[in-house]
Amino acid sequence: MTLSPLTRRRLAVFRAHRRGFWSLWIFLALFGASLFAEFIANDRPLLISFDGHWYMPVLQDISEDRFGPDFLPTEADYSAPDVQAAIRAHGWMIWPAIPYHYDTIVLNLNVPAPAPPSWQNLLGTDDQARDVLSRVIYGFRLSVLFGFTLTIIASAIGIAAGAIQGYRGGLTDLLFQRFIEIWSGMPQLYLLIILGSVIAPGFWILLGFLLLFSWMSLTGVVRAEFLRGRNLEYVRAAKALGVSDIAVMWRHILPNAMVATLTFLPFTLSGSVTILASLDFLGFGLPPGSPSLGELVSQGKNNLQAPWLGITAFVVLGGVLTLLIFIGEAVRDAFDPRRMP
Repeated sequence: MTLSPLTRRRLAVFRAHRRGFWSLWIFLALFGASLFAEFIANDRPLLISFDGHWYMPVLQDISEDRFGPDFLPTEADYSAPDVQAAIRAHGWMIWPAIPYHYDTIVLNLNVPAPAPPSWQNLLGTDDQARDVLSRVIYGFRLSVLFGFTLTIIASAIGIAAGAIQGYRGGLTDLLFQRFIEIWSGMPQLYLLIILGSVIAPGFWILLGFLLLFSWMSLTGVVRAEFLRGRNLEYVRAAKALGVSDIAVMWRHILPNAMVATLTFLPFTLSGSVTILASLDFLGFGLPPGSPSLGELVSQGKNNLQAPWLGITAFVVLGGVLTLLIFIGEAVRDAFDPRRMP
């Protein structure tokens, strides 16, 4: 596929922004690795060879009685010494680099939880004796996936709403603007507290609730671009030729409006990650026990005698937001017509 000169220029400007360019690769590498969290941090072996048979416990549930008649027909506990001895007597097994799931309770700690960093737990444990590094990996994946999902859906709704406002104008724009002013003034936190008292918040419930308010972040930008673009000569010519309103909006005005919109997306993504961490910190986010960066921040606040918890939360959250901000700066420069490679 041949790239247009404008696209090549934007890519060249993005590459020239070294900080944003390398931040993108670092973020993609971290996020790509977190997608395979089950193969990196898990309390199940990756592969077992037992009595001539092969098993992948990381992908399937295996009953304990497969490893000997003395075991019960329940899900195998691979951390149990008798199960490990039975497997090693007739085969072998390969463990992940971190032999703990995000909810695994680390046994046989030398000190009471929260335990400090050690070779067994590189970032220590929290106050429930769970490995912090495994929770960071799963929490990072969950936060970024939540942020991506919220950003994509909210942006689609916001762009559609702003396009209709700007293109129609008049009474439609006036009524829509008054609705946005009223809706944006709703107390989101109080509504979330009421929602949490009625039903248990989960990933999709939180996503749906935040979507009710997050879609307004891009509406103003798209509305302004459509208000300006609907009076341009080529748009009037297309309408005079009988092109439908939807086609005019999609083909002729939206591409120009997306230039301003795309520069906001990395910042919107960072805001989506932050709001989930904030809700988890306040106790109105994901269910207890879920891997969450906000819950790790709360752990650091509640356990000041364990500074590694607060330091880990600060470094992870601060690092993720810094990478996203640098990427946003590079994207903004790439779409700036005044920038030259």
